[in-house]
Amino acid sequence: MSTAKQSQSQYYDSQTFYDEMFEKDFSVRAHYDSVHRLFGRIKPAELAIRQNAINQRMMEEGITFTLYSEAQNEPLERTIPFDYIPRVIPRHEWEVVDRGVRQRIRALNAFIHDVYHGQKIVADGIIPRRMIVSNTYFRPEMAGLHVPGGVYITASGIDLIRDEKGRYYVLEDNLRSPSGFSYLFKGRTLMSELFHDLYLSSSVQSIDRSLNCFLSSLRALSPNGKRDPLIVLLTPGAFNSAYYEHTFLAQQMGIHLVEGRDLVYKDHKIYLRDLRGLRQVDVIYRRIDDDFLDPLAFQPDSVLGVPGLMNAYRAGNVAIANAPGTGVADDKAVYAYVPDMIRYYLGEEPLLHNVPTYILSRKEEREYVLEHLDQLVVKETSLSGGYGMLIGPSATKSELQAFAEAIKREPERYIAQTTMKLSRAPVMVDGGMTPRHIDLRAFALMGEETHVIPGGLTRVAMQEGSLVVNSSQGGGVKDTWVLNR
Repeated sequence: MSTAKQSQSQYYDSQTFYDEMFEKDFSVRAHYDSVHRLFGRIKPAELAIRQNAINQRMMEEGITFTLYSEAQNEPLERTIPFDYIPRVIPRHEWEVVDRGVRQRIRALNAFIHDVYHGQKIVADGIIPRRMIVSNTYFRPEMAGLHVPGGVYITASGIDLIRDEKGRYYVLEDNLRSPSGFSYLFKGRTLMSELFHDLYLSSSVQSIDRSLNCFLSSLRALSPNGKRDPLIVLLTPGAFNSAYYEHTFLAQQMGIHLVEGRDLVYKDHKIYLRDLRGLRQVDVIYRRIDDDFLDPLAFQPDSVLGVPGLMNAYRAGNVAIANAPGTGVADDKAVYAYVPDMIRYYLGEEPLLHNVPTYILSRKEEREYVLEHLDQLVVKETSLSGGYGMLIGPSATKSELQAFAEAIKREPERYIAQTTMKLSRAPVMVDGGMTPRHIDLRAFALMGEETHVIPGGLTRVAMQEGSLVVNSSQGGGVKDTWVLNR
């Protein structure tokens, strides 16, 4: 074995985990060759300079994320960890992911429409009715309401992982207001500037048109057919953990960044208050949850939304992206039925498979999970961002006991999944490459056509051995390069 391979074998368990850069014998995968050669020869001092340049740019531009911790009295705002070794995906591999994500979104959109128009999938015995009507995100107010273009899921983030054999699996569907767009675009800007020669020589698929596709998807929702609709991004405000992303998207798409107090309901329409008076709003890209959208329709003490918004929506005078009630398909228990949805609505076999999932309201599956809790991952169905989750193999006895008791009390609140051996990719630590577990958030934009952003966002569990990649739990990100060849 060469010296380089011996060095890698000290850090990489190539038999247990699939590594994105290295084969099992520690040779470099062909599509990573130029990346490996560059990072293998750059001196640690030069890498430190480039890392400092990245950190400085992120601080100057305010590319931050707010962390909330029970151990701290105040939230901590920090730059998201950005690793500059890109994840590289060959074209033929990405084409499978692209088709699989498109297929999944079509089925999920059809399911949401069906939920609010007849529930045929329930009548045909594919999904239990209780799983819909007891769902935290089911909105009876949406029943019978026809949304513009039939599009409920304008923007979605489908989380993918790879197992030890390199096979892709869908881990979660994020359909309400997925985050991470800004890190994807800013990461690409940083890499194309600081590693310009490598980027150009690698023939990477461009993401430049993706923001235009996002804007086109929002324009397509305009309920009155205006050529130049007034579009706003509704944010909870500067204290929200993803506020940087809200400002970035509004600026890049040329739409108005607003809070609820900037909008007013009048005559079944929504208007924007500005220096020119009141201007009718046609499309609202909301980054607040359903509960806070309209205090007259949902949570009455909300100060983030717009009183009367749902009246204007029902009247067909304003579009909302994503549509209220999309969370009914975002639920982790409903996730288990997505392969059945694909077969039911599309008449196709799923191109991307689910992680094996246990529904804990089923007695046999619950008993199995309780007996094997230390081997499984348990998730609370209505939570995201890495919250409400137990990773059995790394949990303490007290944590296992607490989850077992919670499952027995309210089994319908939880699902369990097989603990997958997430693939790993190298990150740079102290001038050397070392492996960390990763996943991939693939972003799909649905309008007149569906656009999947090439590459998406690779999320990294920055702590050695950790499987938790969420930014809210301290995870980092990488730029993801889909090659043109």
